[in-house]
Amino acid sequence: MPGRTGLPAWKALAAHRDALANTHLRGLFAADPQRGERFAVDAAGWHLDYSKNRIDAESLRLLLALADQCDLRARIDAMWRGDKINVTEQRAALHIALRASAAEEFAVDGEDVVPEIHATLARMADFCARVRDGEWKGYTGKPIRAVVNIGIGGSDLGPVMAYEALRHYSRRDMQFRFVSNVDGTDFCEAVRDLDPSQTLFVVCSKTFTTQETLANAHAARAWLLSSLGDDRAIARHFVAVSTNAAEVAKFGIDPANMFGFRDWVGGRYSMDSAIGLSTMLAIGADNFRAMLDGFHAMDTHFHSAPFARNLPVLHGLLSIWNTNFLGVESVAILPYDQYLKRFPAYLQQLAMESNGKQVSQDGARVEYATSPLYWGEPGTNGQHSFYQLLHQGTRRATCDFIGFRTSLNPLGEQHRLLLANLVAQAEALAFGKTADDVRAEGVAEHLVPHRSFDGNRPSNVLLADALTPATLGALVALYEHSVFVQGVIWDIDSFDQWGVELGKQLAARIVPELHDASAPLTHDSSTNALIRRLRRH
Repeated sequence: MPGRTGLPAWKALAAHRDALANTHLRGLFAADPQRGERFAVDAAGWHLDYSKNRIDAESLRLLLALADQCDLRARIDAMWRGDKINVTEQRAALHIALRASAAEEFAVDGEDVVPEIHATLARMADFCARVRDGEWKGYTGKPIRAVVNIGIGGSDLGPVMAYEALRHYSRRDMQFRFVSNVDGTDFCEAVRDLDPSQTLFVVCSKTFTTQETLANAHAARAWLLSSLGDDRAIARHFVAVSTNAAEVAKFGIDPANMFGFRDWVGGRYSMDSAIGLSTMLAIGADNFRAMLDGFHAMDTHFHSAPFARNLPVLHGLLSIWNTNFLGVESVAILPYDQYLKRFPAYLQQLAMESNGKQVSQDGARVEYATSPLYWGEPGTNGQHSFYQLLHQGTRRATCDFIGFRTSLNPLGEQHRLLLANLVAQAEALAFGKTADDVRAEGVAEHLVPHRSFDGNRPSNVLLADALTPATLGALVALYEHSVFVQGVIWDIDSFDQWGVELGKQLAARIVPELHDASAPLTHDSSTNALIRRLRRH
């Protein structure tokens, strides 16, 4: 197979981009009064309006041809079969099995993994019910009233995002905190107002050797014992999400209170596995299962829908178009719902850890851009900070606007104002305001350049009826599959993350050098000078 840029569809898309060079969204909408309806698709409770991307019917045809020439259908089928599509680690990437129904089968190395997944979910549900009902008591006999999740990366970003997104459905007589940063401030502030006798720690580490997570877990252990004094208290105040029973037991956690998951569950794809234990503690097993149902609905759509009407496929292909043919370097995630305030951070890991790669699956350096940067903030806050750049800056971003028809917290006219801003921002980015429009408003000529907007800036609008556990699950699955589609087109392994290793390895080497002032330093002159400066303090 030729390199991606040698594919006929890639070459045709490059030529097509040149043909559209002087095309503005204003012209595309004027030429097609039904454009807003034609360039839209619905799936799993979500509506995607992608009409404000600088594409036409030919763009879409060529992008779909590119998907075919990159064997996207075969790659999707390989995922569903449990093939080892994580090629550098020789693992399956079968997170879709985590939300499969009990009647389905997903096999890894010939073993159907669905029964084990549902058995783990049942154990989680039983444990969560005992904690939430007060049956599970702390060491002194008091019920648990605070849960602190300790993890990092996917073991933190998924649970904290899901908790914040579904806080409306959570137990309000319990506290839920999340600790990830090895900076001691993160832990100290999380537990400052908590009662150790009523606090449960959920330690999430697949190997139970993750440096930052274990440092925070040992800090939690010391904090608890400083109050309760007896090592036997650990078993009543700590549970583990891990696969290393020996290390879990060494820490003092009863292995019976360990919830596991397989190595084919990547960290950034794990929020619907046992890693979601703190989420289930917050929202209850029924709501957690509803979230899994939302995941599954989008999975089913992704697997079965024709690509021309396939929401994750279209979303991923549009990112390819904007990134590789229009030169857009970032994606702004703009949820118009305060509950989704951690969603941009969650997508940063999902997208950039998955597709922030520079070599193809066979190890050859790619000759095209891969993952754009992901960033964002909830609307309308962002409108009063970085939207200036989005509208008039020299750097371009694709904007994903996310909103809900109804509010979980209706307050006067505020939700209508929120939605009006969402729709208006997408309209303004697309159409802008010409210099003649500004002059027609009577603006002084010297101010016309300052008050003109080019427009022609791409955006997607994603709408659902309400933020529920099911719509959240479907939204996350949408982006999971969109990221996968992009990785297939770029011919990269979206499921490894070797780029996170080097810094961690060097940090492990530097820790003892900071501790021992007599240790010889053999780094570069800058690193040596920084270590010596830190030693002096």
